[in-house]
Amino acid sequence: MTQTESDALPVTYADIERARERLDDDTVVKKTPVERSTSLGEFVDAEVHLKMEHLQWTGSFKTRGAYNKISQDVADGVESFVAASAGNHAQGVALAATKCGAEATIFMPENAPQAKVDATRAYGGSVELVGNDFQETMSHAKAVVEETDAEFVHAYDDLDIIAGQGTLGTEMYHDCPDVDTVIVPIGGGGLISGVSTAIKHLSPETRVVGVQATGAETVHESLDKGIPVVLDEVDTIADGIATGGISETTLGIIEANVDEVVTVSDTDIAQAILLLMERAKQVVEGAGAASVAAVLSDDLDVSGETVMPLLCGGNLDMTQMREVLIHALTERQQLLQLRVRINDQPGVMEEISGVIARQGANIHDVRHERSVENLEIGEAYLVFNVETSGAEHAQTIITAIRDAGYPVDNVAREAQNGAL
Repeated sequence: MTQTESDALPVTYADIERARERLDDDTVVKKTPVERSTSLGEFVDAEVHLKMEHLQWTGSFKTRGAYNKISQDVADGVESFVAASAGNHAQGVALAATKCGAEATIFMPENAPQAKVDATRAYGGSVELVGNDFQETMSHAKAVVEETDAEFVHAYDDLDIIAGQGTLGTEMYHDCPDVDTVIVPIGGGGLISGVSTAIKHLSPETRVVGVQATGAETVHESLDKGIPVVLDEVDTIADGIATGGISETTLGIIEANVDEVVTVSDTDIAQAILLLMERAKQVVEGAGAASVAAVLSDDLDVSGETVMPLLCGGNLDMTQMREVLIHALTERQQLLQLRVRINDQPGVMEEISGVIARQGANIHDVRHERSVENLEIGEAYLVFNVETSGAEHAQTIITAIRDAGYPVDNVAREAQNGAL
């Protein structure tokens, strides 16, 4: 993109530079570190530098945009703000408003992670839980604003918000000026709009790749139709990018600045969360791990490149962490649910337990199932939840049970595969 084309967009690099000046306070926004991951680099034959924005105050990038907007509005006399958010924007608005001496009411979906609700209140925001998803919550928040003097702080469809998020792009460039590809998660598009504007100004040859979760994908269809597409419902573990739609403003910037958009499944995201824990020793939420899932995806080739995935958020709810870990470990076959068909007689459970034990596996629990339609009289299922070291070990256990004369199925893996 030429300089003239860049200046024609609604947010320019000059806007981002002004936002950087407003954010020159490390109690509001701090410079987050970059760490090279040799483990991820080996997987994809690339030099991988993780931009660890999940270590930002509030656990995400959102404070950048929120403070850039709210600080200007407070200077103009605004005293109260309203926002709608699944969690990270809520915390950014709450912190920014508190820092500026203003009030903030944040509406969040009823199923918002409790950790994000609690954190938003801790940063000084007043939280109300309304709606089953982000779009419903957004509609309610906008209706409230129309009846008050409060200013609405949109999560992504706001030029000051986009410019604030763009300060992260400037930071990423200066962290690694030789970067070939940056990978940025997309929800409503505010983050990638700001980051791509900065990157393309400073290094036009750098490839900007966006990533969406399959269950919340809107960009491809929006680009094809030339208008923002809004989903009726979203289904993804990456709640931070589960907006279900982008705006006309962000669509235009994405079309101008973003070179490629890939999608990743929840299984991909779960695997990336687990991999980041194991190899990088970093805990990130689904949205933050989406960029790493994209790096590992067959749809994106980064071999031989210097690549920077953006870990945009780290607010992983403990309940969701448990779900993600179980999902990922099941996919790896480190957790098995084995259903063994038996003649329901004394000693059979002990015999099969012994077979499993001799393979060096740990039985977490076991239960009988007798009231199952396809069983004959006198038969039952024993369902073992077993911990293993991985797929090879799992297959050894299953083979040993079959060699002992018992039909066995890995029902958790079959159920997971059927759901994907």
